[in-house]
Amino acid sequence: MTAPRLLLSGITKRYGSLAANDGIDLTVAPGEIHAVLGENGAGKSTLMKIIYGAVQPDAGQMEIDGQSLGAHDPRAARAKGVAMVFQHFSLFDTLTVAENVWLGLDGQEDLASISRRVAEVGERYGLPLDPARAVHTLSVGERQRVEIIRALLTNPRLLILDEPTSVLTPQAVERLFVTLRQLAAEGCSILYISHKLHEIQALCDACTILRGGRVTGRVDPRKETTASLSRLMIGTEPPVLEHHDRTPGEVALAVRRLSLAASGPFGVALQNVSIEVRSGEIVGIAGVSGNGQAELLAALSGEQPLPRTLDADAVTVNGQGVAHLGPQRRRAAGLAFVPEERLGRGAVPTLALNDNLLLTRSTPQTLRAGWVRWGAVRSLAAEVIQRFGVKAAGSGAAARSLSGGNLQKFIMGREISSQPAVLVVAQPTWGVDVGAAAQIHRELLALRDAGCAVLVVSEELDELFALTDRLHVMAGGRLSPSITTREANTEQIGQWMSGLWSAASTTEAAHAAA
Repeated sequence: MTAPRLLLSGITKRYGSLAANDGIDLTVAPGEIHAVLGENGAGKSTLMKIIYGAVQPDAGQMEIDGQSLGAHDPRAARAKGVAMVFQHFSLFDTLTVAENVWLGLDGQEDLASISRRVAEVGERYGLPLDPARAVHTLSVGERQRVEIIRALLTNPRLLILDEPTSVLTPQAVERLFVTLRQLAAEGCSILYISHKLHEIQALCDACTILRGGRVTGRVDPRKETTASLSRLMIGTEPPVLEHHDRTPGEVALAVRRLSLAASGPFGVALQNVSIEVRSGEIVGIAGVSGNGQAELLAALSGEQPLPRTLDADAVTVNGQGVAHLGPQRRRAAGLAFVPEERLGRGAVPTLALNDNLLLTRSTPQTLRAGWVRWGAVRSLAAEVIQRFGVKAAGSGAAARSLSGGNLQKFIMGREISSQPAVLVVAQPTWGVDVGAAAQIHRELLALRDAGCAVLVVSEELDELFALTDRLHVMAGGRLSPSITTREANTEQIGQWMSGLWSAASTTEAAHAAA
């Protein structure tokens, strides 16, 4: 009989009193696409890092093709044919795409050869990238492509994918699935982590469910429903999202004819961008990653100083011109912001959750006469942890100690609980499980119903269709007219993603006139 491609027996990993993995057994056959499913904090990412050698287990055995792995590091794992795409990217921002890929391949080829292969593989699998582009100029979605291409260039026998589609467009996801099925047909085994149940049903041959660090079930996902997979993962079916129509109020956030030159050779210039978000409505922006979303978000948050030649009213919050104000003064005007990159921009990895909350909540509630009111800070952080079901070792836990999904819940909770007049959020449910995604959606709708103006930038079309009242599409630094979500469809939005909206019947002017 053919030996399993991967065999795990009794894998255990503890962090103090917390058992991240508790006696896990897992078998993956050659050419099998095997899902590992579990709610946030179930131990999935820890297990994948153990297989890859980035984390050492406390107990248990691992075999690849019948050979014991023993104690190993990522270099030894790669030598055995194991490649991994991490949920949190492991890239050097100041290096180019090709240089990052070259480092990940242990310098086995020269840089020119790597550059050619990056371009070829990207073109072949529908993941286009410029090998000479610096990573710090890439959007989150484009950085995900770098990770995937780097893994593919190793010609792996076991490919581990941790939330690989969380920031990819539906079209890119379909292309990736074609690639993965082709790899499996060629004998490569794939371990696939995703919270998107429909992806697991469509792609995977087998599924192992983790809960609380233990294996709680093994199923064929093709024979399960979304509801049954949800019950196995979180104990309940996916909650139904109730979206009631309401009449929006006055304009709370406005961008008027904003044009900005590209910040560098790989940046995207914003061209005459205008958008209005009224109190009590959620407006969405769809689009393929790297089409100006990052530039628009930086202009809205205040991270990117806008030219003094611009009128202060080029960006307004509740009627106040804020184009020349920095992030702190924009927050004081009522603007809250959630960036797409949670670890590093949404939160400081080494700081405690208490400190990370204080970073964006420097108010009379937390500060008095220049002194931090730590009791109030800890109380607020604890409230966010409890309200949003964040799994953490208390409010003093470092941000980097949380799973990706739990950190996302904390950051979203921190901003939502500040009760802003305007909330701008990018990728609100990146990497969270179905239960947490539903909760975040409910909280955003409740914020809208309380009169907040919410702008959501997301590459999840299903999310935008479920949440928003109106939609725009961003392409090439331009913003489409708005369309009411009930009038939109996937085919039309997909066409607009190519910049083809000149014949649109629904315009911003028509909306304003209504």
